Amino acid sequence: MSVLQLAERTGLAANTIKRALAPNGPAPINVANAKLLTATLTAAGVTFLPAEGDLGSGARLTDASAEPFTRRRRKGGANRDQGE
Repeated sequence: MSVLQLAERTGLAANTIKRALAPNGPAPINVANAKLLTATLTAAGVTFLPAEGDLGSGARLTDASAEPFTRRRRKGGANRDQGE
């Protein structure tokens, strides 16, 4: 799933998602946006894994047959991330 697809599904700006995905340290986004991203990805079949020992946290796909994403934003609406 691309950043733009995730932005469409969550209603968040693509830049917000890019900040959340930035490496090194905690994501510089607010708690509500982090929960929205987590819930959306979980609904898409992503399982978040806690850190164990020397291994860091991670994620994996749990169900390859998860329902495909549908658009939440209306077609033709303004989308500032794509310059429209």
